[in-house]
Amino acid sequence: MNKTKRKIFETSMKLFAEKGYDATSIEEITANVGVAKGTLYYHFSSKEEIFGFLIEEGVKLLKNSIEIKTEKLENALDKIRAIVLIEIKVLVKYEDFMTIVLREIWGSGERSNLCKKHVFEYIQMIEEIVEEGINKKEIIDGDKNVIASGIFGFTCSSLIYKMRTDKEINVLELYSEIEKTFIKKLKR
Repeated sequence: MNKTKRKIFETSMKLFAEKGYDATSIEEITANVGVAKGTLYYHFSSKEEIFGFLIEEGVKLLKNSIEIKTEKLENALDKIRAIVLIEIKVLVKYEDFMTIVLREIWGSGERSNLCKKHVFEYIQMIEEIVEEGINKKEIIDGDKNVIASGIFGFTCSSLIYKMRTDKEINVLELYSEIEKTFIKKLKR
């Protein structure tokens, strides 16, 4: 991604997270980036395309990180631990991205459906690991969809913790709390 496209991408993500998609205009994006509309339209055909690109790239980063970290692990619980740690790191580093996804997932329009599609695909990755753990008797018996959705939801709730306490998230401390209050209870 070239420098201008990256700047448009990052600025859009920040504005979408702060103000919401609908309240962010192309004019506002170009003013904050410091480029003309024509330059923005050279890289993206519309605000909707910027949003789609943002979601695609963010979820791709998360999924690739998970695949790389879990491919060499044998135990399903170790894979889940790796997933939770990566999710927390992504939440901290890309808070704007996660804010957008979590805000948009609750609707029924195109943007919501796009977010749901990607989040559900991601949760399915977790679900497959949970199923593997159940089959290998490493994880308690249970509904793999509920457990996988719970892992995603429990980790995402870290943003609520941050809002409530108004403190920066310490990745390792938060991971440790999630590990002892949630992951540990999955062990068979």
